Amino acid sequence: MKPTNQLTSGTSFHDDIFTATVKELREILGPPSKSENKGKDKANFIWNLETESGRPFTVYDWKLYRVIDENEVIDWNVGGFRGADTMIGAEEIKNALENLD
Repeated sequence: MKPTNQLTSGTSFHDDIFTATVKELREILGPPSKSENKGKDKANFIWNLETESGRPFTVYDWKLYRVIDENEVIDWNVGGFRGADTMIGAEEIKNALENLD
């Protein structure tokens, strides 16, 4: 997976979740597309990504409504236009997380 310039507006949640820290995601995904860790919005962090096959998807925290410590393990939602895209995106991220030192 990699950052994308493709349209991600209109993606939605299809029951794919994984756990990680913000720090781990920054390491494997780079800087987030949105990063306003103030706890006032529905999501503090959003990454706009695409799978290895080029399908767009998003990764975001959802409705925590608090500042997130960058070393805290939390649940991350995966959004996409199709459930198959979110499943593949989540698996690619989980694989990358397993390979962190």
